[in-house]
Amino acid sequence: MRLSLHTWSCENRFELTSLTLATMTIINLSLGQADAVMKSIVLEDQISSDVKDTLRVFLQKLTENASRSTGKRSRERSLEEALQILQKIPKEALHSLQSAALHQFAQLLLALQLEAVTISSACRKLDQILQVLAEINYSIVFKEVKQYLQNFLHQKQVFSLKDLQIACMFLEDSTLGRAVLKTECTTLLSKFAELIPVVMSEEEAKNGPLCYQTVKVCLQVFQLLPRQVALLVYSKDSVKMSVREILEFLMSIILGEVSSRDSRLLAGTAVAMLLGTLSDSQCAGSAGWSLMQINNTEPWRLTVGELQVDCRPRRQDGVDRLAVCRGLLTCCRNDILVSRHGNQGTCLLLNGLFPFISALCEEKLDCHYYVFQVFTIWLKRLKECLSEVWEVTGAPLDSDLQQHLTQIIWSNAESPLDGVAEVARSAFCLLMEIYEKDCSHFGNTEKRLYVELLNRISELPWESKAKYLLLTAVIPYAGTDKVLELYPALPSHILKCLSNNHLSPCASEVYKILLQEQKRALFINASQEPPPTDQDLANQWALRWQPVILEALTSELSLLQNNASCHLLPSTLRVFPGAFYSLLSALDPTAPGHLHAWACVMGAQRVTSGHSLWGADSPHALKTLHLALSSLDDSVRLAALNLLCCSPKTKEAPSQVEYSSLRDFIPLNLNSESSPFRQHLQAALRKFLVRIRDSCMASVKGHTSKKGLTEAEDAKLKEGVEFVDWLSQLSLVYLTPDSSYQRKKTVLLLMSAVLETCTDTWSPDRKKGQPPANMSTLINWAKVRGNWDFFSKSNLLVLIGCLEDSTNEIRELSAELLLRFFPPSLPDDVTAVLFSRAERLLQSPRVQEAQMGALMIKLLLHKVDGAFEQGEKQSVKLITFLLTKLQHHYLTARNDMLLAARTTPIHGIVSALQRGLLEVPGVLVESITHSIAGDIVSLLEKLTLLLLGVLYGDQDTEEKDVLPSFCDMGNAISSLIGQGGVEGAGLDEDGEENVLLSEEHSLVLTCCWVSLKEIGIFLGSLVERILSLHCKELALTEAELRMASKVFKDIILKCRHWGAVEGCCIGFTKFCRALLCSSDPEIKEIPPLILQQGLSVLQSPRSTSVTRRAAGLPMLILGVLAAEDSSKSRPLLAYTINTLLNTAKAPLPKDWDQTLDLPQVCAVHTLQALVKGSSLGVAVLQYTPVVAILSLTLLSSPCWAMRNAALQLYSSLCTRMLGQQPAGGEGSTHSGMSSPSFFNLYPALQPFLQGALESAAKDLHDSTLLLHPSLYPVLTLLAKLQPGAEEQTRALSEFLPPLFLLATSPVYGVRAMSSRALVAMVPLSEYLATVLQLVEKLPESQDVVCCHNRVHGQLLQIEAVLTRALKTNTQSSLSEVVTRIESRLWLASSRQRCPLVRLAYVDIVRLMRGHCSGAFLTQLSSQLLQEIHRTPNILEVGSATFHQNAVNFLCGDPEWACQVWQSLANGNAVVRLSLVKSAIEGRGWRGTDLQQVIERALQANLKKALLDQNVEYRGAFLTAFVEVMAPDEESCAVLCPSPPKLEEIWLQECVEILFTDLESDRGGPVLISTALCAVSLLLYQSVDLSLLLRWCKLLEKHRCPQTPEALRISCAQALCLCGVSVVTRSLMDSLMLKELSTSLISTGIYLLQDESPQVRAKAAVFASLLCCSRRPEAPWRCFYMQVNQALRSLLDLLLEEFWDSSGALEALVCHLPDCDLNVLLKETKETQCRSLYERDEANVYAEPSVISECLLPYLLHLVKHYPESPTLTKNFEHWALNTADIVNENLTICMRLQLGNVLNPDWLSLLIDPRFHGALYGLFSRAIVLLQLLKKCDSIRPLLDPLSLSTDLQDIQRRFVLNGVFLPQVFIDALRTE
Repeated sequence: MRLSLHTWSCENRFELTSLTLATMTIINLSLGQADAVMKSIVLEDQISSDVKDTLRVFLQKLTENASRSTGKRSRERSLEEALQILQKIPKEALHSLQSAALHQFAQLLLALQLEAVTISSACRKLDQILQVLAEINYSIVFKEVKQYLQNFLHQKQVFSLKDLQIACMFLEDSTLGRAVLKTECTTLLSKFAELIPVVMSEEEAKNGPLCYQTVKVCLQVFQLLPRQVALLVYSKDSVKMSVREILEFLMSIILGEVSSRDSRLLAGTAVAMLLGTLSDSQCAGSAGWSLMQINNTEPWRLTVGELQVDCRPRRQDGVDRLAVCRGLLTCCRNDILVSRHGNQGTCLLLNGLFPFISALCEEKLDCHYYVFQVFTIWLKRLKECLSEVWEVTGAPLDSDLQQHLTQIIWSNAESPLDGVAEVARSAFCLLMEIYEKDCSHFGNTEKRLYVELLNRISELPWESKAKYLLLTAVIPYAGTDKVLELYPALPSHILKCLSNNHLSPCASEVYKILLQEQKRALFINASQEPPPTDQDLANQWALRWQPVILEALTSELSLLQNNASCHLLPSTLRVFPGAFYSLLSALDPTAPGHLHAWACVMGAQRVTSGHSLWGADSPHALKTLHLALSSLDDSVRLAALNLLCCSPKTKEAPSQVEYSSLRDFIPLNLNSESSPFRQHLQAALRKFLVRIRDSCMASVKGHTSKKGLTEAEDAKLKEGVEFVDWLSQLSLVYLTPDSSYQRKKTVLLLMSAVLETCTDTWSPDRKKGQPPANMSTLINWAKVRGNWDFFSKSNLLVLIGCLEDSTNEIRELSAELLLRFFPPSLPDDVTAVLFSRAERLLQSPRVQEAQMGALMIKLLLHKVDGAFEQGEKQSVKLITFLLTKLQHHYLTARNDMLLAARTTPIHGIVSALQRGLLEVPGVLVESITHSIAGDIVSLLEKLTLLLLGVLYGDQDTEEKDVLPSFCDMGNAISSLIGQGGVEGAGLDEDGEENVLLSEEHSLVLTCCWVSLKEIGIFLGSLVERILSLHCKELALTEAELRMASKVFKDIILKCRHWGAVEGCCIGFTKFCRALLCSSDPEIKEIPPLILQQGLSVLQSPRSTSVTRRAAGLPMLILGVLAAEDSSKSRPLLAYTINTLLNTAKAPLPKDWDQTLDLPQVCAVHTLQALVKGSSLGVAVLQYTPVVAILSLTLLSSPCWAMRNAALQLYSSLCTRMLGQQPAGGEGSTHSGMSSPSFFNLYPALQPFLQGALESAAKDLHDSTLLLHPSLYPVLTLLAKLQPGAEEQTRALSEFLPPLFLLATSPVYGVRAMSSRALVAMVPLSEYLATVLQLVEKLPESQDVVCCHNRVHGQLLQIEAVLTRALKTNTQSSLSEVVTRIESRLWLASSRQRCPLVRLAYVDIVRLMRGHCSGAFLTQLSSQLLQEIHRTPNILEVGSATFHQNAVNFLCGDPEWACQVWQSLANGNAVVRLSLVKSAIEGRGWRGTDLQQVIERALQANLKKALLDQNVEYRGAFLTAFVEVMAPDEESCAVLCPSPPKLEEIWLQECVEILFTDLESDRGGPVLISTALCAVSLLLYQSVDLSLLLRWCKLLEKHRCPQTPEALRISCAQALCLCGVSVVTRSLMDSLMLKELSTSLISTGIYLLQDESPQVRAKAAVFASLLCCSRRPEAPWRCFYMQVNQALRSLLDLLLEEFWDSSGALEALVCHLPDCDLNVLLKETKETQCRSLYERDEANVYAEPSVISECLLPYLLHLVKHYPESPTLTKNFEHWALNTADIVNENLTICMRLQLGNVLNPDWLSLLIDPRFHGALYGLFSRAIVLLQLLKKCDSIRPLLDPLSLSTDLQDIQRRFVLNGVFLPQVFIDALRTE
């Protein structure tokens, strides 16, 4: 059996030390050998020149990976190319090589193998090359390998780590090496035996890479040389031989001599592999049984063949048994595993290994994942050995064994440990397969286990992921019909899971398997008949599944839609292809949700069938596609886009339809607000680009062939190349600084897709997505024709401009493109300007600008060495410059901190050093020496002390243990500012103290905190990188590392600022991890010492309070523990947890002070940090029971701080224990874990939690009023659990009595939470019985003496259990429950004095409303109607809530709702508010008679509501009024609002009141917004021009971006409510409304550019309604356009219908940006930062350049109408007179700009200024319109010369294009026309 070490060794986290000097020697040697080989080949006359050239290329490729420090993939690529080149050389030519050349060849390859010894894939490639040479002359090659290995094995020195790696390489990756080692096996093992004492002599060696590598190489010998090893094992002289020492060494590791878990597990595999070398199965079996003594606590003897080893247990922690079991199962043959043990019918697999594994599964070790993995391997081996097991046992598998196996899997199926649940599924699949085989073999046809399992699975809550993982294993054996028969709710549960990302994959897998089994069953049932057709199968599928799929695809939940389309649809169409037509026929694209479903179905069909869907015979499909592409809904557009771009064949050329559709679609969808939309857009276009590239590659290949291309093929090729070029240019055009973040992010993603797909840039760090090998052919073809010039200087400048973007994402993405794809060096002028700009930015106090400068430094370091002269590397000079700068900044700060904070802050230089040294490969080694590294650490320490001294107000911070408060820090900085001569620091204009921080104060504080954070990150990353290099020239001394540790402690413990502490901890964790991995024991001891010091500080009494949850101390401790090696036993974590527990448990001192931090409180806060920290992962889970018990106990502490800390700890602990929470539905209140699974995982908690409940219940029963602080938290935890399977939940029945008793608690929260906790403890089948039991306890009449608390608690419990019972689709009848509830109607009457009891009773009835009798509901409703009109004499607690609930109950019945609404005016304030809110929250009234009743009631009460003083009621009433009276936009476009049918005077009064409120801004933004919508609704049919003008002015006032969002949304809503009517009436020759219409359209244009997506969406609805109303036949349903499509629609309407109105020109021109460049040029020359923070624009979404591009065609079209309208003529002439001088002046400024071949710093400053681009676009728009006017209007020609203007514009455009400014095509076309 060949065993892959990469599979069975645990994730090896050891970093194998590389000996740098030796490696360099080998590299130099191999390069020298390559030259020698080439020289000898050149001298040979028998080899042709072609072969010599080929061999030269081969040698270049061969040594390419050794000549520079490239990555693993680069080496593999070079070697693969070298192998291909060598294989192409004719064998005859190679045979003519002289033997000397072959010797040199072999030596070269051996040297390269030794150099790449740790890269297995590279060694294998080199071995393949060696084998090619061996085919030429085997003896020479073998001789070279043998000679090297003999020298290697007979060296006198003990093997080093490097030697072990070489041995591993020859064993695993060298065919010839393995052949040699077979003959030298004894010598090899002797060398290993020599090494063992060295390995076991030192602690570091035992637990480091040396020990692991030794075990690994032993395993390889046993695995790859089994015959040679077996001879030694059977030898009588084996006692004296090295193999016995090796076995003893391996057993000592297994038994705990070594702490590394990876080494112990690998040693177990090695020992088992040694057993596997024995050919005698009985002898091997005996050795296996001998290993079973591993459980002994006393010394024992292991026998393997003739070997005997004494074993002494050292650490029985379960890993020893795990290692042995794992090894035996993975390495032993079947005959060994089933070897009989005596005559008892037992075997090693069943009777030896299984008890061990079963016990390990129950012990819940910290390595539980590996334990359960071994359990799965055991099942796999049982399946393989099943026939042999039957022979041994002579009977089917024992039912007890089946139950035991099932229970083990069940117990782990809901484990929160990563990966365990998935392994449980694999185990369950194996168990089902074993059971099926067992039943088939012994003729068991009943197979009861399947039914039992299905019943058990169906009882699990739908939120449980385990349910679906287990189902996937059972379905193939039980069949679809049986599964759905026993589990009818499964389809609905699948849909619920698809609404949840956590459960979606497993539910989708269940669905797929159900379909596969259904299809298989249909074929089996039709076996005697002709096989069913695809359509027959699809019809059967549709009967059961089509409604489910359609419900998912048309759902309003986007997550459900997406998951159904991504997972369910493809599975459906693959299994049942005919379902496509069935689904398509059921869809109506005009219905809500159906358009998205149509696109998804079409897309899935396209992918699964591979056929194009855009034939000439499908015009309807094409029309529907275009409709989907312009939908307002992002998901619809994405689905349509995927339909366009996808294809199962990457070489399928896109069609003309696809090209044209994408050219229209992409420009309109670049500014989407949704990040997922942008990502999906990039992914879809990447697929499309791959199709273009691969189809073009095929065409180019045909182009170069003799046959050539047809005209159509050539056109296709050009079309594809031009589309890529168009997309690239489009990205550059929109990458202007004044574009919105959304647009820039999208175009950068598209540019990334273009460059990844259509360049030949190879990325060594990527497995997939690499360009084709012959990509250069296509690139050259495109470049010859003037396309695909992706890397021009102008393009470079555009991306460099993005490096100063205000958002980090844009900066990083543009830098990534520059680094990955652009040439390795920058032009000299660009480099100089970029460096100058980076230097200035690094000195900026703004954090954002400093980060820009650091990013530029990183870019320069990547690109600079290729641009300068030879000599010292420029990267070294740049790093030296930065270090000098840092020293200078330190000196400045020491002398004048305020000046430094303003002009030379520290954080920018530190960030630049961090990015330059650590993110640019090779820079650290090239530019830093040991002394420089030490100086950096020393300087960082000085900086830290200086900055902390500023915060302290005293530079002597060493001896200060008391941290300054934030107030102290503020005073210290104010004092510093005062010393700096700043007058009036901290005072306002009146000379009084200002509560806001001054600019100087902010500068100093930001400089200190951000610098400390950057220092921590840089220092940790620097130490980590230096130690990982193992380079003596860079090594830091122990003293320097201790100095670094002090820096971290100072920042974390003394800084206080949480952001600085958290950022510093990132570096601190790296620092500790690097030190703990060090081979130097003194260095390795630094982190434990820090931990010990931290714990000591924590345990010592405080003289002050540090607040902030123990400040940075928990983070310090967490940083050390997170760095601990997770593959080991984590002794530091165990020690820390125990210390913290002991500290927290310590009693409080008698004289404790509430104002000071107690050690006990700090310990609890630290525990919370450990539990909450993701860096420790599941390592803390083993401590959760004891920590939970502690936290609940401490809730009774007399100290408030302790109780507060304990509650926070408990909350974090619950989150950790319950694992991932399901989203949506009950996700906020329930976990996905069942109660049995929870207590199976944490058994120690069950008695404690139960005891807490019983204690509280006993006190209640005894009427003892005692506080139980832990009671509510315990109930909260239990309430989060789900009910489990029947049998397991019944085992928790002891929880029920105390929970029933807690229903009587006087505390409302306890009653409510106990009712929810009860649900998880009641078995599913007993739900209704429990409800009946509780109902029986309710009093039947008011004469029965009862406690209100008891009755209320019982009602809450009834409601909770009944809610769950109804959700589980229980088959039991509710009639008895309904009868008992109805008989207790008095609980809802006024005779029951407690409103909370009545409320709970009504809630229960609402649950069962459909099951209750009509008479009962009438009686109850009558009582509730009377109750809501009753005025209580006294204050009743809960009456308001009860009245609100009563109203909601009555509104659930239309008949009673009408009665309630008719008495709206007579209700009290609560009833009236509840009633109008019910109209807002529910829409069940729409389209019913109730709607008319509500309308009349709202109209009748409108004036009264407007005058009501209750603002909440007034706002809710107006909202309800608009909601009810307005048409339903979702259903109909032409439905008019219901006009008020009251007197005109009344209407005018209401309108006047509303206008008065609106014009005086009475009320807040929300109230004003509802009032605006209400008045818009009332003005729907108004012809009063004065009122409409007032309304229009309000819209113009509130459309501005400075107004609150609620008002802008109401503006858009007002346009929909009234604006559509006004514009529509103006189209019907209503002249007086035309001017209003242009203003409304302009308002719509403003709102379509709004920052808020909701505002834009509502404005798009306005445009869509207008578009719909203009159609000849208005459709039944309005189609909502995408925002940018809506913008064009409004502009089209303006030009088509209102071009001759007086406001038409102004409605367009007002949106153009200003074009004053003069002021802008002055401001860009100012380099001094005016303030710490830059003020954002009011509308960051607005895009001046884009709106200019959009408006220009409409302005030019308006110019064409110039002679046709006197009004338009007058307006244009007036505009031209005002504009001509401005245009002329600014064009002159543009002409004077110094633009040449050399980049100017001032030009770069302009290039990155957003205002410049907006002004430029505004200028060109005005100039081009003027140019058109000059052609048509003689009166304005004296203003400008048309010819001169046209020439200037074209000249400026050409110069700008060469210097990084790309104008859109619409501008270029307009200029070309001229």
